[in-house]
Amino acid sequence: MEEYNKYVRFDWAAKRMLRDKANFGVFEGLITVLLNEPVHIVEILESEANQEQQDDKFNRVDIKAKNSKDEIIIVEIQLTRELYYLERVLYGVAKAITEHISLGEKYDKVKKVYSISILYFDLGKGADYLYHGTTSFTGVHTNDTLQINSRDRELIRMKTPEQIFPEYFLIRVNEFDKVARTPLEEWLDYLKNGHIKEDTTAPGLREAREKLQYLMMSKAERQAYDRHIDDIMVQNDVLDTAKREGLAEGLAIGKAEGRAESMAEAARKLKLLGTPAQVISQVTGLSVDEIAAL
Repeated sequence: MEEYNKYVRFDWAAKRMLRDKANFGVFEGLITVLLNEPVHIVEILESEANQEQQDDKFNRVDIKAKNSKDEIIIVEIQLTRELYYLERVLYGVAKAITEHISLGEKYDKVKKVYSISILYFDLGKGADYLYHGTTSFTGVHTNDTLQINSRDRELIRMKTPEQIFPEYFLIRVNEFDKVARTPLEEWLDYLKNGHIKEDTTAPGLREAREKLQYLMMSKAERQAYDRHIDDIMVQNDVLDTAKREGLAEGLAIGKAEGRAESMAEAARKLKLLGTPAQVISQVTGLSVDEIAAL
């Protein structure tokens, strides 16, 4: 891509360039396209994952938003593999629910939560780049869907569990390989490839075109960004090589042993690159102590 039309990747921009409220329109555009309704960002959640030191390049970014019904939307951008990722997503949703109801309040104050995960790593097997999860109660013998009574403005209304229970969206960025035609596909093309159409009408991407041009960064920022992209490419190359070696070796000496050795080799290479032990642990599944012994 020509440099004049080169845009900063979303994961980098989310941590370094879009944290000011004046730039929240970019984030809001993505969530609006996904949920098909306007939203507003409440905050970029501050945590150990959002620090800006050299060794945080693979950590996550957390965003909190609300829709017109005052329902909660949490967005996580995650670059590295994590063994118990779905468990952590569940914990994050549970935490968001309990944080928004006070002791002694009625349960009608419980907020519905939408969890959106933008993943730059291989979560598992699946052919799609977008997965959506809801909760429904299905009759074991009748196969019908249960509806429940709910009081709303003094009226009894029928609701289904999926209107109350959390919804989950998993965006597997690396699996997107389509020509971008819809607003959602345009967003995926940007998330993966940094492409933004000049005539885009997708919410948020017009703002991204104005704010995230590569050449608008200072020389120091461009150098730091280029190192970030190099680090990601090296990480992906190491993991792809480890995966191939693990498969080949697994056929010869046993899949488990082959995978263990390939992950150890990947850990050694990442360690030589100066990658923090915690990040190596998330990527390979090895413990910090095992990594230290390599």
